[in-house]
Amino acid sequence: MIKKSIEISGQTLTLETGRMARQASGSVLVTYGETVVLVTSTANPGVEPNRGFFPLTIDYREKFYASGKIPGGFFKREARPSEKEIIACRITDRPLRPLFPKGFYNETQVFISVLSFDGENNGDILGTIGASASLAISDIPWDGPVASVKIGRINGELIANPTNTLMEESDLSVIISGTKDSIVMVEGEADFISEKDFLKVIQFAHKVIKDIVKLQEELVEICGKNKREVMVPEANNEL
Repeated sequence: MIKKSIEISGQTLTLETGRMARQASGSVLVTYGETVVLVTSTANPGVEPNRGFFPLTIDYREKFYASGKIPGGFFKREARPSEKEIIACRITDRPLRPLFPKGFYNETQVFISVLSFDGENNGDILGTIGASASLAISDIPWDGPVASVKIGRINGELIANPTNTLMEESDLSVIISGTKDSIVMVEGEADFISEKDFLKVIQFAHKVIKDIVKLQEELVEICGKNKREVMVPEANNEL
């Protein structure tokens, strides 16, 4: 069992592997505050033909048990994903999908399960970090790692991954994903914000992203598997 930790905004972000879901190509347990998320990544072995698209599935699930509840009322079982879960899937899918190499068409699945929710730290950002870490340490070919961070602003001060209580006082909410070299996704909202201030938000987020990416790279150095070889498709120059 291997653990790596870093402090962000006064709370500890921990990446752990080797204890759970060991049959997956890559599995990482992400803890921030008292919210715990398990992320597993798998891909079909061998070489598969070009289907015309890359069959990547990102599945994010928050069960009621994560917050110590049991579904009540008419529906006593959890069925299809909620709107929040679907949005969380997309937030993770966007930074991951472009980093898979051309010629890799194997069906790939990344499952994000919120095991525990402390009521203050949401699992969507942790899911993206865990997905990146699990792919990075696996044998699945992927040009990562990436990291996501949520930025809030209270009384003019930028805060990385603020709690839900702090977000009630924030005048903006922005989720930013990126590699150590560049930003790959920005999504958020604010009442009014100048371009200059928004660039400060992105620069502030990128510093945190670099630290989280470095944490993942340290994990890869210890337990990363050799990546599969991918046959790069030949271009039809005549066509």
